[in-house]
Amino acid sequence: MRLGHVHLVGAGPGDPGLITVRGLAILREADVVVSDRLVNPALLDEAPRHALRISAGKRPGGHGVDQDHINALLVHHARRGSTVVRLKGGDPFVFGRGGEEALALAAAGIPFDIVPGVTAAIAVPASAGIPLTHRQVASSFAVLTGHDCVKDRPDVDWAGLATAVDTLVVLMAAETLPRIARALIAHGRPPDTPVAMIHAGTTETQSTITSTLAEVAGGIELEPPVVAVIGEVVALRDALSAGASLLLEHAHS
Repeated sequence: MRLGHVHLVGAGPGDPGLITVRGLAILREADVVVSDRLVNPALLDEAPRHALRISAGKRPGGHGVDQDHINALLVHHARRGSTVVRLKGGDPFVFGRGGEEALALAAAGIPFDIVPGVTAAIAVPASAGIPLTHRQVASSFAVLTGHDCVKDRPDVDWAGLATAVDTLVVLMAAETLPRIARALIAHGRPPDTPVAMIHAGTTETQSTITSTLAEVAGGIELEPPVVAVIGEVVALRDALSAGASLLLEHAHS
């Protein structure tokens, strides 16, 4: 039997209009779509009516489909000759485990390609009126995941993150942001550093809370999904968010 093909496609940060042209074209040719939890449901409607749709999302707390099972699903359907779209939130290679899936496909001899997506690390702050870099304010930024920094990577260079990078973006920040804030303060980040917490970025239900690193370190309850931005660029939001809000409203009108 002819082998199929797997496309690891970035679905973008939430707004279905932010998938790439190439990603949308491939999705419309899919026989099987294996989607993440944060993929906008409207994108699944773009797949052909006959396409098999499989939800493989991981939920807060680690519940959901095991990664090994996802890898096996991709291999199984490709071996049956299907065109498989692995539809992943944001970009497949930015904390999306796309690298793990690509390695599994390569090991199984399955043809695949990568279709980059718009990462939430950049798009969500922008939709809230927060640039990650700005002349005379920030010339560098780093992206980290709340899950890995606290659980899987105890060797994180907190001193470097706290003092050597102007802007920090934390993906999947709802659960662990207070612990991250305490670590940054302990390693030299000023407690009065501005923090923005953006819920459901780029979607119609987007909302933003601003605070300081010290206040966040004291504890805060957040409803996922949350992208947090830590740095002086957050102070630019008041001047820029009005235009960003108008753009968001226009995109959903």
